[in-house]
Amino acid sequence: MSTESYSVQTVVIGAGVIGLAIGRELARSGREVLVLEAGPRFGEGISSRNSEVIHAGIYYPEHSLKAGLCVRGRQLLYDYCISHKVSHRKCGKWIIASDQAQAERLCDIRRQAESNGVALTLADGKALAGQIPDINASAGLWSAETGIINSHGLMLSLLGELEDAGGQLVLNSPVVQAESVDGCHRLMLVGKPAVVLKTREVINAAGLGAAALAGNWIGLPASARPRQWLARGVYFSYGGKHPFNTLIYPLPEPGGLGVHLTLDLAGQARFGPDVEWIDEEDYTVNPDRIHAFFEGIGKWWPGLDQSRLQPAYAGIRPKLTGPEGDFSDFRIDGPEQHGIAGLINLFGIESPGLTSCLALAEYVRVRLDEH
Repeated sequence: MSTESYSVQTVVIGAGVIGLAIGRELARSGREVLVLEAGPRFGEGISSRNSEVIHAGIYYPEHSLKAGLCVRGRQLLYDYCISHKVSHRKCGKWIIASDQAQAERLCDIRRQAESNGVALTLADGKALAGQIPDINASAGLWSAETGIINSHGLMLSLLGELEDAGGQLVLNSPVVQAESVDGCHRLMLVGKPAVVLKTREVINAAGLGAAALAGNWIGLPASARPRQWLARGVYFSYGGKHPFNTLIYPLPEPGGLGVHLTLDLAGQARFGPDVEWIDEEDYTVNPDRIHAFFEGIGKWWPGLDQSRLQPAYAGIRPKLTGPEGDFSDFRIDGPEQHGIAGLINLFGIESPGLTSCLALAEYVRVRLDEH
């Protein structure tokens, strides 16, 4: 099989919202940038299989990457949506407690949010009943900074700016192996003919595939090849009218934020995601999970009509800890971690990745500039 070789200054692997945001940022800094996408279209992985929520930055430990990048990214994203006319709405959300024991946990969440610079308003059951009378809850926290966004519209805008700055998106270009030696990175791409791409800077933003690619990276130390777990979350849509104009979240559960109610920009309600640990990438939505959804949602919304719940879609979160693990932060490995100049690997970029995309892109650019 013949092989062709090309050179470019900077390569971003993965064209989800993170890869496109990083590519845009780096192209606007004056770099020659290629964004490589394994599939036939951009943004068909994690970026198109989530709740499309702009998070406030509530739950994450103080000084974690998730906390800092979410809080900064949220403001950057709202400003970007306004200036670039990306459809969004700052609709707010309620975090609700169903009993007194859960109400005490709300106070912990409020303190955590305040440590991250996020103000939440605490409401007792009576005040909550006046705000969302259809919900059964003993107390709630109001997050005014939470919103929703058209993620596809955001990615289209980022792609347009990437191209305006001279960058390029290349589809159907899976990177199957990489090698870093003497300040140069060689990326092997499947194709007819096969292609070897030589670059001085490379950002592995391959989402679910980032850890596997690192495992096939010649020259990368073993300590820089993390294990990854997969947590599938399914969503059910809710047909017809409903009484909500804001998001409703129960208390967080291990692996996620609980089965919550979100809205799309047309006002349609959907519920999810739940958490199901899986061994390989599989987006199957088991319709039998409707029973667990109905039982869980019914605890706080007694008016739920099960017949109007319909299987919608599934997303998969790349986790750096398994079912028994605790909080896992974003992992952004640069030369300080693995000793290889010009290489940045992004692992475990799950929620709040969408909210953080612009701040994360800024963070990556600064780290490259420092070296």
